Amino acid sequence: MDEGKLRLVVIIGSAREGRTGPAVARWFVEETRSFGLFDVDVVDLGDVELPLTLTQVPSTEFARVVSDLGARLESADAFVVITPEYNHSFTAPLKNLIDWHRTQWQAKPVGFVSYGGLSGGLRAVEQLRQVFAELHAATIRDTVSFHQVWERIGEDGRLRGSDATIPAKVILEKLQWWAAALKDARVLRPYSA
Repeated sequence: MDEGKLRLVVIIGSAREGRTGPAVARWFVEETRSFGLFDVDVVDLGDVELPLTLTQVPSTEFARVVSDLGARLESADAFVVITPEYNHSFTAPLKNLIDWHRTQWQAKPVGFVSYGGLSGGLRAVEQLRQVFAELHAATIRDTVSFHQVWERIGEDGRLRGSDATIPAKVILEKLQWWAAALKDARVLRPYSA
């Protein structure tokens, strides 16, 4: 990890079988690395098992998972959420992650890459904006959205998204600005919700 670079956590917000999220995330992470603006850490909710019941303290069975994931989120300077749209909203595993880790999002920017059918996941993004505002995070206005995403997945399982490279760069540049500004601000004056 480059000490001089900001740290971006990319969250794959889908955990269901046969999901498209990993293909979208692979494309976005490759784009991110090609621009060289961030060190990237990928959190795949398909690989994380968080408790479904929110408690003040997680059970011993889940304590390490919650703690380790919390440390990864805490060390982030910015986030990008890769989200599908399920029933006009975002996924239960994503909401569970957000709810288990309330303070890690504070005074940090969040960007979105969405995918789905006709709406391209944009309804999920609009709901996530409300949730992250409640957690004192700053969401980036620009998004990347893949409509009819399954038409963009090749037989090799890779997303063809060359027309989305420019919007991805816009998000990353905005995230870099906000991440640097908010990191400096948190050092000068620790954030208190």
